[in-house]
Amino acid sequence: MVAVGKTVTLGDNVYINSNLTLVDDYKITIGNGVLIAPNVVITTTGHPVHHSLRTHGEMYSFEVTIKDNVWIGSNVVICPGVTIGENSVIGAGSIVLRDVPANYVAAGNPCRVLREITDRDLEYYYKDLRVADQLDL
Repeated sequence: MVAVGKTVTLGDNVYINSNLTLVDDYKITIGNGVLIAPNVVITTTGHPVHHSLRTHGEMYSFEVTIKDNVWIGSNVVICPGVTIGENSVIGAGSIVLRDVPANYVAAGNPCRVLREITDRDLEYYYKDLRVADQLDL
């Protein structure tokens, strides 16, 4: 197999910043309205742990799916077989080894779900900074 870009599907209004790496030995599906920050790696491929199973370049590939309206922070690595649910946010520097459900913030190494996205996030855009204060409402 050769990573040649023939297995990548991009939805509408996808924003990709610099240095995105796609290891697309299998399908990568990126939904509508996805934001991808700098230096993100999305890989469908890995190698067996035991050295004797890697002697001839043996590998495995599993589909990666990023649903609509996901925001992926800088320096994130998304590993084979992962699905990220719609509207979720992946924090900068995360290593995503498992699925992330829809409407959640997840971060860390390894990446884990931190909290659900709620209506409070409509009022406060960052920590305790209010959207209304920025709009002079």
